[in-house]
Amino acid sequence: MGALPVIDAANWYETIRMGDGVTLIHEPWIKPFFRCNIWHVRGRDHDLLFDTGLGHFSLRRQVPLVTERKLICVASHTHFDHIGCHHEFPDRCVHAAEAEILADPRNEWTVADRYATDAMFDGMPQGWDAARYRIPPAPADRLLEQGDVIDLGDRAFEVIHTPGHSPGGIALYEKKTGILLSGDVVYDGPLIDDVYHSVVDDYVETLQRMRELDVAVVHGGHFPSFGKVRYRQLIDEYLAQKRQAGCHLLQAR
Repeated sequence: MGALPVIDAANWYETIRMGDGVTLIHEPWIKPFFRCNIWHVRGRDHDLLFDTGLGHFSLRRQVPLVTERKLICVASHTHFDHIGCHHEFPDRCVHAAEAEILADPRNEWTVADRYATDAMFDGMPQGWDAARYRIPPAPADRLLEQGDVIDLGDRAFEVIHTPGHSPGGIALYEKKTGILLSGDVVYDGPLIDDVYHSVVDDYVETLQRMRELDVAVVHGGHFPSFGKVRYRQLIDEYLAQKRQAGCHLLQAR
């Protein structure tokens, strides 16, 4: 196998308009399992940026969309692949349970020590050195809790606390459109519940609670978007797997 192509900053990001004012920003040279979906939502008074990717190249300098208007930057959780450019945005939000990590994103707390390696890439980012990778501190301006609202003026996204994958994981739900920005609690790929601060029982409880949510489209933290049928199928597959494995929350069901 030959050496990977070296990719410069100008060719690192890609934006794809998804409809309903939602745009996917992603880093196509990162393999899908590791590649964070960065979601931009257009609002009347503010825009929303949900997650900010790896952070090796500046999001603000390379993606004009994120500097066009006032923007609220929200972390779905504080794993390295989701908060790399949070420090570039002044209006930052995170769930209270992970505020300490966003303010002091050590590699062992963001799981960068486990996953931020050369094996992530299909194209090597110019200047990348895994041994020197660090995320700059980005203390939050606002701490989020279950039921809080991210108000964009003409659009409102409700915060759903989704512990399991990580303690302060959140999803954002727009009831009017049925759009769910789900972060890493549910996406169309292998769900991760074995990193150092994952709790399987919390994950099970979260997905049981979220299963009946009236979603139209789910924009996950990784992999392609999907609709209500696939949403419930993914949740049911995870719960069945844990039932088979003997998760005590599912024993009586």
